[in-house]
Amino acid sequence: MKPIITLPTTSQALAFDGEPSGAELDAVELEMPLILAEVDLLDAEIMTIDRPATELDERRIRRARNRVLAERRDLTNRVGAMLTGGAA
Repeated sequence: MKPIITLPTTSQALAFDGEPSGAELDAVELEMPLILAEVDLLDAEIMTIDRPATELDERRIRRARNRVLAERRDLTNRVGAMLTGGAA
């Protein structure tokens, strides 16, 4: 039986080693404060899944949402500053 698809010997797909590049790691590091804020929000929401939310739970969720919004704003400003050369 003959194979249907053959790959050339010099395929770029074969050169991929499965590891993230330096640029991808830098992007993750830049987004890490936002990722951690979203994890905190998720943790606060998970705690109220099986029971009614208390006043303390509602305050914790509200603060976590505000932190996520602040981190999104800061990330947008950092990326915008990088793209425009820092002139704001």
